Amino acid sequence: MAALTPLDGGGIKTSRASLIGGIAVAIGVFVLWLALTRDLGLAGALSTLLGLAVSGGIGLWIWRADL
Repeated sequence: MAALTPLDGGGIKTSRASLIGGIAVAIGVFVLWLALTRDLGLAGALSTLLGLAVSGGIGLWIWRADL
């Protein structure tokens, strides 16, 4: 039985549109993070740094996953 192989070689695509989408999603997540922490009374330096890490990770994932 023949094995299935991807036509593109199986590499992860990282197009320019995906990069722009990842940046846009990261900015949106960070803005929502700041709004929620301010609304919950948890605003501060630690919360902002955590928000940067989370939004950066999500943006990077969007870019690398080519969503």
